[in-house]
Parts: sequence; C-alpha cells; structure tokens
Amino acid sequence: MTLPRSTPRAAAHHRITINDVAKAAGVSKATVSRYMNGGGTQLAAETAARVAEVIRLMGYKPSPMAQSLKHGRTRLIGLAVADITNPFSIAVLRGAEQACQASGYLIVLFNLGNEAARERGVMHALETAQLDGLILNRVHTSAQIYEEAQASGKPIVLVDRQQTGMDVDFISVDNTAAVYTALDHLRQQGWRNFLLITEQTLGVSSRSARKKSFYDWLAEQPAGADNCQGQHLEISDPGLTTDPNVLAWLQAAQAKQQPAAILSSNAIATLYTMGVVQSYGWQLGQDLGFVGIDETEWATLIGPGLTTIAQPTDQLGQLAVQCLVERMAGDTQPARHIQLPGQLIVRRSSQAATR
Repeated sequence: MTLPRSTPRAAAHHRITINDVAKAAGVSKATVSRYMNGGGTQLAAETAARVAEVIRLMGYKPSPMAQSLKHGRTRLIGLAVADITNPFSIAVLRGAEQACQASGYLIVLFNLGNEAARERGVMHALETAQLDGLILNRVHTSAQIYEEAQASGKPIVLVDRQQTGMDVDFISVDNTAAVYTALDHLRQQGWRNFLLITEQTLGVSSRSARKKSFYDWLAEQPAGADNCQGQHLEISDPGLTTDPNVLAWLQAAQAKQQPAAILSSNAIATLYTMGVVQSYGWQLGQDLGFVGIDETEWATLIGPGLTTIAQPTDQLGQLAVQCLVERMAGDTQPARHIQLPGQLIVRRSSQAATR
C-alpha cells in the first residue's frame, strides 16, 4: 500500500494519531479503535487488512494514557512523602519504584514539604481520578479530607505515619523493637544515661511511638547501682550547631559519673546531633556514645563510624506497592498493620564506655 503524499508519516516532530490512521485508511475513527481493541474479526477482511497495513506503515502506537483512561485506570500510583530531604523518603521511593515497574505502574512523586496544604492537593488528585492509588507518608490534615479521598473508592496505603480514623493498610518499622534494640546495645556497652533526640513529635505517630518506647524501656530497667536514666529532647531549630540543653544534659551526667549516650530518632536528628557534637569537640565512643535510627550512606564517614538501626526501607516501599495493587484488584480483607524489624549495625560510636 502506498500512502497519499498528504498523509502524515511517523516523524520526530509529529505524533501519529488515530485520526491520521482513519484518514489514510479511508475509515472512521471508530473502525480503527475497534480494530485496535481486538475487534478485527468483526470487520470486513479487506477493511481489517487495510487498517493493519496503514498502522504498520505509519508506525502508529496508541497512547497508553488514553487507553488507560478509557478503561478507568491511569496506571499511575502516587507516592506522597512528608519531606524529600529526609534520606528515609528517598530510600522508600527506591523500593516503591522497583515494585511499580514490576507491576506495570508508573510512580508519581509528591513532596509535601511538611505542609498540610500540599497534602490536601494530593488528596484532590486522588479524588479526581488522576491516580489509581496513593502511598502516603503523611504530614497532618483534617479527617474530613481523608474521608473525602476515601469516598472516591481509590485505595490509600500509609507508610511510617498513621492517621487516626483511617481504616487503611499501614506499613512501618517496628518502632518499639528498634528503640529497645538500640538501648539494650548501649546498656550492654556500659552506657547508663540516655538522651533521645527527635524532631517535633506532635502529630507524627512514628516519632511519638519512639518516644513512648524510650520511656517504657527506662521504666523496665532494674534499680541498682547501674540504674539507667534518660530524658527526651525535641529539636527546636534544625539549623543550630550548638544546643545548651544537650550540653547541660551531658555535664549533669558527667557530674554523676554516668556514661552518657545519645539515641537519635531519625537521620535528620542524627545530622543535627553530629553538628552539636562537632561544635563542642566531643569524641563519639569516648565522651559519649551514640546510636541513630536510619542507616545512611554517610554513617561510616562521620567520626569513628555511627552505629545505626537500619530501617528496611526497600521492603517498606515494595510492600506498600504490593498492598496497594492488591486493593486496586479488589482485595477487601480488613486493614493490615505490618511491622518490619530493623537491623542493628554496630560501629565504634557505641563502643564500650570507659568510666
């Protein structure tokens, strides 16, 4: 078949459309669409052959997005993270992206920037059918917004942060086990006075859970000569490199001759803590011990190497996508709460305390 000279051909500057194919084949758009959707046997043999030849010669490929919308699906999964600057968010994204590719979905990343207004925008995208489902590492917004989003029938899976009143799948590290593992390790190394450093805990379930677990662990320790003590400090200004509260805590512990150690609740708190440690000239593993929740690429490069609790971030992202795909396929089992174990990675920042 020779195409008319006026018929557009596949070229870098022109995307061939169904209209182009229909015009070149001398048929209607509906006929081309019927052929593309497997209805060639319903057409006259000569018509089907002509359409097929035009499609071949023109190199026509239907838009995946248009086909998805026609069937009520976009093949897009949203991943909304509270703070893209947090290494945890990037690590979860990596696992989610791998699972999306394996399942035939594309991932759309939303950085909420710890702003509730942005979260409402993501909920709107879910409601208006721009996304097939959403993985949410939430900030904080009203229950009404979530109720409206859920009313759209699109599934939501929460990662790391829970929302009261949302009856959806939730996946996180086992925060209690992570804190207990870190403190047990520090205690075994001879540290006795502990400071938990977190970002603001209000409204963030993972931080609140780690704070509660910290005090629960302290309450369970036996009294005696080695009685463990501890307190919690929230970061007021992440940009500070000196903190009189941390200084006062360490000086008080030293006055009591209690080896002191810091547990940071995430990578952001770890960076803050390292700035304070450096500004005061303290030596990790000597002046004070340290364990941080979140394994990072730079943990081996700071001081003598930072002991960490590694979260299974790849698995968190992959499981979130798996749960979401199952819900999109019609799974109606009760909402699941999946907790995954963290892993203690020992380096010299937590080495045995000397009295």
